[in-house]
Amino acid sequence: MSDPVRVMLEHGRKRTVAVAWEWPGWERAGRGTEPENALERLELYRPRYARIAWAAGPAIGAAFDATGALVVEDHQPSSGTTDYFGVSGRSATAEHGPVADDVLERRLALVRAAWAHFDHLALTVSPELRQGRRPSERNRDKVVRHTLYSELDFSRRVGVREEFATLLEADGRTRYRDAFVDAIRACNAAGGTTRTWTLQFVIRRTIFHTLDHAWELEDKDLTGEA
Repeated sequence: MSDPVRVMLEHGRKRTVAVAWEWPGWERAGRGTEPENALERLELYRPRYARIAWAAGPAIGAAFDATGALVVEDHQPSSGTTDYFGVSGRSATAEHGPVADDVLERRLALVRAAWAHFDHLALTVSPELRQGRRPSERNRDKVVRHTLYSELDFSRRVGVREEFATLLEADGRTRYRDAFVDAIRACNAAGGTTRTWTLQFVIRRTIFHTLDHAWELEDKDLTGEA
């Protein structure tokens, strides 16, 4: 029998976000506040997230494929980001404190798989992207720079401070990411809390933000179009 996917709903005044916190990065906002819309949107992204799970390792991919239905087990109020960005800004109740070593290593493998997917797309999609709802947005390089720059804020939550220029070089990015992963392990061993966010939320936000923009690059890629 498949294990259900435990979901947190974060409720704003205009939107609801559905978060599968045990599979960090798998979260989506629905249109409007109806929970069913957020859950439907989350389910729609199951196949896309499955590719990341398999990239993280065969055992992780198989475990994800074996998951069952979405089951809402937590509700949180909006932090403000829900309405403005359609992004979760709250930890689930279960995201407080450290996690077991095997759980942590699975989540770190997902972090690295998300990074690898994003880096591949950053090198392969078209320089100019299909325009979305905001006509001023964006070319590929702007998406890449925004994604990397934002990550510096996430890594600072676990004590990693790096210059943005370092992330623009392949070797520097590798060193930075290794330091980020090591700091996550150290933080988990020390109790799993940071000054402002829970450690599990730091991991989840890092994966989500990386994948959200990776999927943006995929969806707006103009390669092969006349």
